[in-house]
Amino acid sequence: MKKVISSFLLIAFLFINAPVLADPVFEGHAEKSDQLQKLESELFTGQVETLERSDVIHMTVSQVLDSNINEEGDEFFAEVVNDVEGDSGVLIPKGSIAHGKISKTEEAKRLGRPAQISLDFDYLITPDGREIPIEGRMSTKLNPVVQTSKIVAQDLGYTLAGGAVGGFLALNWLGLEAAIASQGYTLAGGAALGGAIGLGAALIRKGHDVLIAPGDEIKVKINTSVKLPVYRETALMQHELFYPGLDIMISDIKHEEDPFGEANTITLTIMITNMSDKTFSGLDLALVNDYNAVFRPSIFGDTKLMFRQIKPGDKVVGHISFAVDNINRKFWLTFYDRRTRKPLSKISIDNAYRKVSAKTKKKNDKVRTKKNSFKKVPDILDMEEL
Repeated sequence: MKKVISSFLLIAFLFINAPVLADPVFEGHAEKSDQLQKLESELFTGQVETLERSDVIHMTVSQVLDSNINEEGDEFFAEVVNDVEGDSGVLIPKGSIAHGKISKTEEAKRLGRPAQISLDFDYLITPDGREIPIEGRMSTKLNPVVQTSKIVAQDLGYTLAGGAVGGFLALNWLGLEAAIASQGYTLAGGAALGGAIGLGAALIRKGHDVLIAPGDEIKVKINTSVKLPVYRETALMQHELFYPGLDIMISDIKHEEDPFGEANTITLTIMITNMSDKTFSGLDLALVNDYNAVFRPSIFGDTKLMFRQIKPGDKVVGHISFAVDNINRKFWLTFYDRRTRKPLSKISIDNAYRKVSAKTKKKNDKVRTKKNSFKKVPDILDMEEL
């Protein structure tokens, strides 16, 4: 009986003092809230700006989008390739991921009409994990007037070429004397025949297919206004690795085309001060991207620094180029230990790019967006009549 009474009193005591026992849980939630506020203060300046309607964001897709394969409703992801800035700072950082769906696809048609793909975007995920609802759109379709004028110009080219060939054949078959005797009518007739052949080629000619591949830069137009916090510059800095005594400063970063016309070359202007205990060479340098792919110096750029020995006490300034697979990725200029092949120093290209002049950035944008037709190269094994 005493045990039962004791148990009853213990239960009653716990019930009466339940709010007291819950206090530590409440204090834990308050601590998490403080941590969240601290994190936000480290990320953002406290200012808020508006991403305006009709603003344009530069992105690159994460997978191939093909007018022959993809269908309406297919989901895809894209990555923001450069910081979207407001008056007070960065609103959407490079590397933010955009989600979208294919809203429309059209196959290539006769009369030279090209295929098209239209993309709709509905939200962004920033590197700090925030999900931002947006309304954005991008299409490979040309303005109807421009598209029609291009088709007319191309078909006229076909017809003129046919006419020139036809006149040449008439001159060879009938001879110059016959052309003079008929006051040029044989040439005119030949040109008319050739023109008809050219027109026939234009009528059966099929427009090109569309392919958007990773590395191709697309411009997404925003259709809504969104208020966004402004990032602190320190919150967007990439992690770096430093070796004692080895100082590397990147003063300029240019995006260039290789000898084949592909915009895949990054040329750096760098100053290296070696006060360490090691001797380095330009061949110990590489660009490493965020997928850990390694790119060695390119022979198509300035090779003086590539073959230069950098001994303790040396200070060198020069240019060095790297041919990469996707110029829009994050990169680190990396010095490797010659013996162990382990990285000793990693300098972020993104961090250095924030200090590059606006003029250079504008030129780089033009180089990267020069190829924007998204024309798909026909497969050599494709026997379909073009």
